[in-house]
Amino acid sequence: MFKKIRTFTALVALAAVAAVAHAQDFPNRPVKILVPQTPGGASDALARIMAQKLGEKWGQPVVVENRAGAGGNVGMEVVATSAADGYTLLMSYVGTHAINGALYKKLPFDPEKDFAPVATLATLPFVVVTKADSPIRTIPDLVAAAKKGQLTYGSAGNGSVNHLLGEMFNSAAGVKLVHVPYRGAAPAMQDLMGGQIQLVFTSLPSVSGAIKQNTLHPIAVTSAKRAASFSTIPTIAESGFKDFDVNPWFGLFAPAKVPPQVVRKINADVNEILKSKDVIDKFSAQGAEPYLTDPQQFANVLRADIVKWGQVVRASGASVD
Repeated sequence: MFKKIRTFTALVALAAVAAVAHAQDFPNRPVKILVPQTPGGASDALARIMAQKLGEKWGQPVVVENRAGAGGNVGMEVVATSAADGYTLLMSYVGTHAINGALYKKLPFDPEKDFAPVATLATLPFVVVTKADSPIRTIPDLVAAAKKGQLTYGSAGNGSVNHLLGEMFNSAAGVKLVHVPYRGAAPAMQDLMGGQIQLVFTSLPSVSGAIKQNTLHPIAVTSAKRAASFSTIPTIAESGFKDFDVNPWFGLFAPAKVPPQVVRKINADVNEILKSKDVIDKFSAQGAEPYLTDPQQFANVLRADIVKWGQVVRASGASVD
């Protein structure tokens, strides 16, 4: 009996030593960051900035792979079922990780139980845009036009952040913008430019170039404060709706059973990178602001947002099943 206990204790001790050694040695081969959206959006842009910096710090390639489909669920399932060793990470955000559980009746994974929150990277406001020649220039213009006649806004699909922001604005302003869902953000932007719809709520990085080139007009950002590199764009809050504040987070996850020592190492390295002026400037150019948390703080943020956005989804009636 005592011999079995001693053997078990020794095995536990050896496992603990092995886990620490694995964390100290991590990474000793290439790491993959999987982005469950198409290239060109906010998740992709932030992932590529972080991949470059982590690769430099670790002395190992950090490769970004895009695996879009089913509102992000395809890529999320790939990571959830990957080896729990820290070499496959997920670049996720509130849209895929906190909303999809309420939007889809059945998922092949659990957004909380099947993932280990590793590190938040940034918060990043969305922006309401119109064509550059649109007569709608401000939020008061938008409200007035919506009360006079039908205005349509496009989104990346039912239940996407783009869609739900429009519903939140409808509720706040007492108007009825008509939602037009698309199969992704790109076709929505194409129809905006073509004049088939009047508005799109979208992430700043996805339209920053068009804003700078004056092919799109930014009406307002969704966060409570202005984006540092786009300080001429007012907020919805300062445009008459003081409680409007939507500033989605973006962050890295790993499969659930990755050793905690590896999670803590990646978190510490990410947080160190987020403090560098180079990354702060690169994030700012995207309209993003670095957001530092430890893994437990990130888990708490996720849990609260699953509740918050679940209520928004149910209130909107959005569903994809």
